[in-house]
Amino acid sequence: MTILERDIKKFCAALGRDPLLVQGAGGNVSWKERDILWIKGSGTWLANAEQDDIFVPVNLPELSCALLVKDFNVCPQLICEHTLRPSIETTLHALMPHTIVIHLHAIHALTYLVHKNSQKIISELFEKITDERLHIAFVQYHKPGPYLARAVQEVLINKPNANIVFLKNHGIVIGADSIGEIKKLLDALLAICAPEEFQNRELSEQTLPNVPHELKGEYESFADIEVQALAINLDLYKRLETDWALFPDHVVFLGPKAFTYSSWNHFLESQEECRQPPELIFIKKIGVFNKKNGFSLAKSVQLRCYYDLLSYIKNDASLSPLNANEVEALLTWDAEKLRQKMSK
Repeated sequence: MTILERDIKKFCAALGRDPLLVQGAGGNVSWKERDILWIKGSGTWLANAEQDDIFVPVNLPELSCALLVKDFNVCPQLICEHTLRPSIETTLHALMPHTIVIHLHAIHALTYLVHKNSQKIISELFEKITDERLHIAFVQYHKPGPYLARAVQEVLINKPNANIVFLKNHGIVIGADSIGEIKKLLDALLAICAPEEFQNRELSEQTLPNVPHELKGEYESFADIEVQALAINLDLYKRLETDWALFPDHVVFLGPKAFTYSSWNHFLESQEECRQPPELIFIKKIGVFNKKNGFSLAKSVQLRCYYDLLSYIKNDASLSPLNANEVEALLTWDAEKLRQKMSK
């Protein structure tokens, strides 16, 4: 293991342990060594970078040649046999000119990226910044993978010096030639984007809500007491019905809609004609509940991410959730089905 590889893995593990930066299998990191692009394997967790073999070596010259002729559907070729597949964002990492590239679903950035007028908000945040190291670009929402890589390349043609790329309804990409530079850029970005906390978190000392006797064998209270606010706080509960599908990973792991009910009776009545009860339910003013079997850690992490995001957004803010076609494109994509399987 080279010194660079060791240091990057240590850095990745630290990133992966911060839920405000990385959630479960989300996000990815790459670095370039001569003709090799090392990229996180699809479905793996950055938090495990030091203990597990989560990075795969990809033929960089082949990718670069394909991108020169705008072949974004190129299949990254592994240098050697590996049980993992390269991240679905491998082409995006390859087209960035930097030695090290990180892609994070940072909550502080997402706070603005899910707003309808996100580009305007972010531009205003950075226009008064005099730090000459920061060169930003903004990319509208595109399905991850080839579509997103194409959009990023088109933006970088006009902004070749960009080292921070904001992806609407998705996250951030940062590129630099050393870990030290990456850290400085990330710290600066987080300081600029740091939002106020508008939703209170006074639920932390309360107890978890009870499940009706007839459902105790099937459902349990979601274990994170703070996340219970999604059902109890009426402003947050409203977001469940209007602003559920805010970013890709949320949709991939938690589905296209929130199952909300005005009462337990409402839920029980709805199940009379339901073949498969939902894994996750929100009972208004009562709490959040999940099935005892099958609700994975990856899903729990994504639900916490959703709560963290909403807790920093003003109640009157106008958001732009993914539309039905964008949601369908994610849920029917084989690459995302693989990532779901890998994260179980």
